Amino acid sequence: MAMHSFHIDGQQRIPGRIISVRGNVVDLEFEERLPPIHALIHAGHKGQVRIEATVHLNDQQVRGIAFNATAGLYRGGPAWTTGDSLKAPVGEALLGRMFNFFGEAIDGGPPLSEMVYRSIHQRPIELSRRVTSEAVFFTGIKAIDLLVPLERGGKAGLFGGAGVGKTVVITELIHNMVGKHKGMSIFCGIGERCREGEELYREMKAAGVLPNTVMVFGQMNEPPGARFRVGHTALTMAEYFRDDLERDVLLLIDNIFRFIQAGSELSGLLGRLPSRMGYQPTMATELAELEERIASTSQAAITSIQAVYVPADDLTDPSAVHTFSHLSASIVLSRKRASEGFYPAIDLLQSRSIMLQPRIIGARHYEVAQAVRKTLATYEELKDIIAMLGIEELSRQDRKTVYRARRLERFLTQPFFTTTQFTGLAGKLVDIADTIEGCERILNDDFAEYPESAVYMIGAIGEAKP
Repeated sequence: MAMHSFHIDGQQRIPGRIISVRGNVVDLEFEERLPPIHALIHAGHKGQVRIEATVHLNDQQVRGIAFNATAGLYRGGPAWTTGDSLKAPVGEALLGRMFNFFGEAIDGGPPLSEMVYRSIHQRPIELSRRVTSEAVFFTGIKAIDLLVPLERGGKAGLFGGAGVGKTVVITELIHNMVGKHKGMSIFCGIGERCREGEELYREMKAAGVLPNTVMVFGQMNEPPGARFRVGHTALTMAEYFRDDLERDVLLLIDNIFRFIQAGSELSGLLGRLPSRMGYQPTMATELAELEERIASTSQAAITSIQAVYVPADDLTDPSAVHTFSHLSASIVLSRKRASEGFYPAIDLLQSRSIMLQPRIIGARHYEVAQAVRKTLATYEELKDIIAMLGIEELSRQDRKTVYRARRLERFLTQPFFTTTQFTGLAGKLVDIADTIEGCERILNDDFAEYPESAVYMIGAIGEAKP
């Protein structure tokens, strides 16, 4: 039976039918006109299942990925499309609200009315409109500001295995930066726990920063199609604030690995042969499509901080390697430091930033950072000798280096505002000048007579007590 297009609400709807359903992969046939790639297809009698056209099989058939559960679909069932791609709402009305991947409010608040919608598939801005700034984005976290300064309008990654504190650091960054950050924030949760999203929403409401924040979630319990595209939804919202309203945007993503993982699941469902270590052959392209949209113009910037789960703590895993190449700062979290009680558990020697240059941060900051790094690197080399022979066998100079390094490690810990309820310690926000002064004084042996615990979990160095 021939199917003919029809109009509803002024839009032409092209009818089709379902050929097969295999989990989240649905094959459909459109006799009249083949929908383009990325077109949104509605299937089921009420059009309740939304599918994105992914592969053209021939001149009438398309293979798509379902964004929600395919229960109720059957072979020969109805489908239709307008040829448009999925659209996300944009505008100031989003502030203070929580959304799912479709742009529907999920915070129990009133529904949004008369919103502007834009396709989630936007091209990155042209090179001629991009600007790179050399402004540093200070966070109030000592270890980050001193050794891994973040770039305004740049991309920073938080790398770490399971349970080393990526989400805690991201939450602290929101707390510290939204208060003094003149723009607004977008938090994008990709494939993370529902509990974390609910806790974050409550914490941000209590801290009074929710009115300047938009939250978008594609959670762990959702199909891979939703987890794969939720980042694009968040970026579409961020681009509107940057380009149309000319406001700085802080984009926080937790977790980029879950985006790669969702792409890998979809690649397997589509029958593509995996590449190295089981990842999808298109991983580099998919990641670049998302990351390259995060950029700055002369009017406003999108600054991004992304948590990146590292499978089995292996930084040579292809997912971590491909993500590294897009970032201006890489903050590596260490399980060893976490086990020793150093929080935030930042690996001070493996973390890197392109902003750590004297012409950007100033000669004094650069020299202190290099001296701290050198002291910690020497201590790392001496650890084997200390373990075998004891610290007494070291030269006097080496012993001094070890004592300085141990105090620096402890000084670069910090109580967080977001963990006060667990630790009982009030959070500290430390100015970069206080951090530099504290490290200088430790390197000058001003605290040689103090116990090491005196500089552990404090803010500025003036809080140390003998």
